[in-house]
Amino acid sequence: MSDSVIKRALVSVSDKTGIVDFCRELSSMGVEIFSTGGTLRKLQEAGVDAASISTITGFPEIMDGRVKTLHPKIHGGLLAVRGNADHVAQAEENGIGFIDLVVVNLYPFEETVARPGVTFEEAIENIDIGGPSMLRSAAKNSRSVTVITDSADYALVLDEMRANKGATKHSTRLKLARKVYELTARYDRAIADYLIGTGKSGEDSEAGIVTVTLDRELDMRYGENPHQNAGFYRMDDGGESRSFGNYFDKLHGKELSYNNMLDTAAAAGLAEEFRDGKPAAVIIKHTNPCGVAQADTLVEAYRKAFSTDTQSPFGGIIAFNKPLDMETAKAVDEIFTEILIAPSYEDGVLDMLMKKKNRRLLVQKKLLPQEVMEYKSTQFGMLVQERDSRIVSRDDLKVVTKRWPTSEELDDLMFAWKVCKHVKSNTIVYVKGRQTVGVGAGQMSRVDSAKIARSKAAEAGLDLKGSAVASDAFFPFADGLLAAAEAGASAVIQPGGSIRDDEVIAAADEHNLAMVFTSMRHFKH
Repeated sequence: MSDSVIKRALVSVSDKTGIVDFCRELSSMGVEIFSTGGTLRKLQEAGVDAASISTITGFPEIMDGRVKTLHPKIHGGLLAVRGNADHVAQAEENGIGFIDLVVVNLYPFEETVARPGVTFEEAIENIDIGGPSMLRSAAKNSRSVTVITDSADYALVLDEMRANKGATKHSTRLKLARKVYELTARYDRAIADYLIGTGKSGEDSEAGIVTVTLDRELDMRYGENPHQNAGFYRMDDGGESRSFGNYFDKLHGKELSYNNMLDTAAAAGLAEEFRDGKPAAVIIKHTNPCGVAQADTLVEAYRKAFSTDTQSPFGGIIAFNKPLDMETAKAVDEIFTEILIAPSYEDGVLDMLMKKKNRRLLVQKKLLPQEVMEYKSTQFGMLVQERDSRIVSRDDLKVVTKRWPTSEELDDLMFAWKVCKHVKSNTIVYVKGRQTVGVGAGQMSRVDSAKIARSKAAEAGLDLKGSAVASDAFFPFADGLLAAAEAGASAVIQPGGSIRDDEVIAAADEHNLAMVFTSMRHFKH
């Protein structure tokens, strides 16, 4: 495919960043420039030689600018195949001149509808018609036409023109054309979301269509493993754009890996369960909590969380629900941690923590989104579901045993339920005094998870007697509950719903356990 010399350009931009300098350079290379409305005025005021689009169409801009470029002499000049003799003859017969370069960006629809109080009429007027039409025509004919939607590409095009006697390479035109269709797809999806009112989810319940736009945000050294190439992408699914930078700032340390990203999401999500309560510390390893606690002070919460499992926190991720103070920071500094996350850092804390160059320090700028869809992929398709953010309150609990939980047991049951939601299934979590004292995660058998949690408690020298235990799903048999009773638990929280609930309740009564049902499970795979 040969290079394509740029002789005539059509310029019409909403975002005018850099447009004057760019067009001045084009003009100096002998390119004839045609423009519209505000863009034309800006160029002429800057002394750039540019003519109105109406000199091509022979027709004025009408209907408040709604109609100005929708004309055969525009789209014929863009779509004509230069090597097709019939196209060339028809262009000459109809007085259509070829257009070699299109520079267009679109009305700011997404920014408009994001403004508080925007009216329907304002939104509609910011739906661009001519812009997408010109972009798509130019992109379709990328073997001859260069199309620019992003001011960041001005320098690329100018450099190629200088190096190639006014021409651009086909590979460049194809790359720019791809950006057109990515832009128009996202633009149309945003309009559709606004009109159908899906807003946050990006899901059209009528059509059964989910559209997600992914833009590369961060280059990754690798994916889950060093042999897997990867990048980290910000996501727009019709609501608030979701990206790492929207929620976190990295204040110190080397670049984050994908596994760091997963652990960061897991740690922040669990810490947020306690944002409105006492100081809390969350320690995560491979997305699973290995220690969680609340206390009157942050340092006490951290030491209690750490005591749950004194081995796993090395190289782990720690998140706090309160500003990180110096006393807590010094306690954390006693071991190596990959990442620390806090809503803020008190004076002097960052200077002290930054002495370890490999530790990443993150500040969480705002809470993670709750009412959003999440996406989980397989090799053969993708699950689209609501985030598991539904809250179980004390009023939702159903006491199913003869003995009711005490006030202290109820506090621990609610704490344990918050934690177990964030542990991989099958999950068993023991809690005592708002501190995890045993965590069993991800086993094929719930009984095995209970055994692991008990073993972890024994290794840490923690007493399970009088503890509360949470199970993310129902006990299918009484054996899992009996294992918890044997370990010393006095109260149980679980979803209920097994065909053997009566058997499990009877076993709880026999061992004088208090048990409550939530009627909600928390599988996490």
